[in-house]
Amino acid sequence: MRVALKIAYDGRRFYGFQRQPNLRTVEGEIIGVLTKLGIIENPKDANFKGASRTDRGVSAFGNVVAFNTSKPELTSPRILNHHLKDVWVLGRTQVPEDFHPRFWSRGKVYRYYLLNEGFDIEKMKSCAEIFVGVHDFSNFAKLEEDKNPVRKIDRVEILLRGNVIAVEIEGESFLWEMVRRIITALKLCASGALSMEEVKRMLEEEVDKKLPPAPPENLVLWEVKYEGISFEKDPYAVEKAKREFFERFAQHLITASIFEDWFTSL
Repeated sequence: MRVALKIAYDGRRFYGFQRQPNLRTVEGEIIGVLTKLGIIENPKDANFKGASRTDRGVSAFGNVVAFNTSKPELTSPRILNHHLKDVWVLGRTQVPEDFHPRFWSRGKVYRYYLLNEGFDIEKMKSCAEIFVGVHDFSNFAKLEEDKNPVRKIDRVEILLRGNVIAVEIEGESFLWEMVRRIITALKLCASGALSMEEVKRMLEEEVDKKLPPAPPENLVLWEVKYEGISFEKDPYAVEKAKREFFERFAQHLITASIFEDWFTSL
């Protein structure tokens, strides 16, 4: 049987998703637990695949992995979450034998969180519209030899969350560092350091120097979309993830409130 899992993880605790020798990665953490429990013998024979190989520091609330197993009863989120650390299984489903979580994807949704530093939100929204559609993103990515730089972005939305801005980007697929370099362009446009004409030229012409990627810690893979495939959520697993995330970030919320009150009083 082939099983797919919807997973969340704290990317700050890993050196990225993909396995690397002598480094802690999301893929390594999951495979380690699956082999320890006898769910798979090894990733190759189990045809273990992931939907998105997120970079070091990037978190996810909706990445997907799939593998073959003869012990599907052991893939319960409750069982797996008891053994996983910094990774949470939120749901699972049985999928066809040829299911590949990356190639079957109908789109990915990313969110990047920014502190509003007095940005011109209307300029940011106008700049965001430039990226929608099919473009050559060579100037907005760290290119790999076998990757086509042409990509399609379906939408870019600017969501206001008090003093925080969430930029939600949805597209069929993304290049390495593509989302984070787009974020840099939006920030520079919204602060007046970059014009929309310059951004348009970057999508049309080769440039000598690319914009640097924004920091990875504020980026979250929000969702991977599929047609005809839905994940059965485990309420207990979801509540456990919520509780552990709250415990992990509660102090950060308090610290942010302290500084917000102080800044307001100055």
